[in-house]
This record gives sequence, C-alpha cells and structure tokens, in this order.
Amino acid sequence: MGWFGSKDWNVVAVIFERADLYRVNGNRGRGGDAVTIRDAAKKHPRTIFWGVFDQKGEFLEGGPASGSQSISTETLQRLVREVAANPSVREVLATLETGKEDKVSRPLVWNGYPAKGAAKK
Repeated sequence: MGWFGSKDWNVVAVIFERADLYRVNGNRGRGGDAVTIRDAAKKHPRTIFWGVFDQKGEFLEGGPASGSQSISTETLQRLVREVAANPSVREVLATLETGKEDKVSRPLVWNGYPAKGAAKK
C-alpha cells in the first residue's frame, strides 16, 4: 500500500489450456488499473482460479471462476488449496514483485493434473 492506501496488486489467473496443461498469467496493477485487471481475470471464460496478492506475496482475495467448470471438483479443490504455494505461481509473483515486468505468463507445473482418461465430475 502506498501513502494514501492506493492498490498495488499482483493479479494471478490460472487459465485452462487443456486437461493436462494450465497456464499462470500474472499482471501487476496499481490504483484503478489493479481493480480492472482483477475484474478481467475473474471474467475470462477460461480462468479456473484467480487471486490477488500484495507486493510481499500475501494472498488478499481470490476464488474459482467460470473456467473451473472445465475440470473436476476434486481437481479444483486441490488447486485452490495449493495455488498460493505452487512454485510456478511463486515464480510469476517474484517476477512481478521486482517491478521489471508488468505481465508474466508461465505453464503451471503441478502434480495435481488429472490422470489421462479420468472423467470430469
């Protein structure tokens, strides 16, 4: 937070690419732009989960989005539990926190992807 309480957020969206690949998109925004970025991440049709973090990496808010319908409930629950500590997410956040990049995208390296042929529940 700045002197006058302005927002300086890192917004992360886990995006569905295919059943065995999700992508972590991160954007840094300040003030009104931060709110706009958060709202866009929430509304993106393939966003499985979105999260807002401060510049110290603390989770502020987030939750499942409409793209979560592309995966099973069990996979979603596991992702929600593990997303803030996931190394791919932490890497994106670390890059954004330096201020050198305002946008970062990485594949989500995660051992929670459903097994091939597993049915969506």
